[in-house]
Amino acid sequence: MLEAIDRAQEYTEPGEAQFRSDLKTQDAVLRNLETLGEAAKKLNSRTRALSADTPWREIAGFRDVIAHDYLEVDLDLVWNVIESELPGLRETVIDLLGRVDT
Repeated sequence: MLEAIDRAQEYTEPGEAQFRSDLKTQDAVLRNLETLGEAAKKLNSRTRALSADTPWREIAGFRDVIAHDYLEVDLDLVWNVIESELPGLRETVIDLLGRVDT
């Protein structure tokens, strides 16, 4: 999850205008958000409970939208996720990595 978040953030570092104008960047970001959602689906209930306020179901659901309705993906929503949701989720994932058995 952390790797997918970091990649999406790295790819969008140049800003929203570049993201919107470059289909390859969009594809790369969407792929990593899909990977992130798939990983969220696979978290066990014990790990999810360690961060019960994290919207795991919504993260997984967003993955389904990207995977199945990719021609209809709302780039405004994607950009909002990148800008508003990923930074906090990144911190949550780092915290979880420090708390779960590896």
